[in-house]
Amino acid sequence: MRKLMTKHFVKWDSKQKIPIDDLETALEEVGSGIYEANLGGHIYKKRIRFAGQGKSGSGRTIVCYKKGSRIIFIHGFSKNEKSNLSPKELFVFKELAKILLSFSESEIDIAVQNGDLKEVAT
Repeated sequence: MRKLMTKHFVKWDSKQKIPIDDLETALEEVGSGIYEANLGGHIYKKRIRFAGQGKSGSGRTIVCYKKGSRIIFIHGFSKNEKSNLSPKELFVFKELAKILLSFSESEIDIAVQNGDLKEVAT
């Protein structure tokens, strides 16, 4: 299964400096059914800790996941930024998940080459 993140998420993550091992662990947990919320439409909310903090006061990530296919970080935010997604944001993320999960492997490869997606790898 491919583990990826969108360009938008990469930009957010570069500010947060979340260790790659923590990103990998978060994706593995979602794949194992450990997450804070199933938001429908292959969208999951997963807490992730910032350096030097616990999970409860740190970040929230939005992940799209389809078992046996791929798992992709699509959005991140800190808990003090906002508590939840708006209905409009959730709609947009569900639409994005439909698109990303429908891509063929060659389309994913092109998106990675173009910098629109990035592999999560230790």
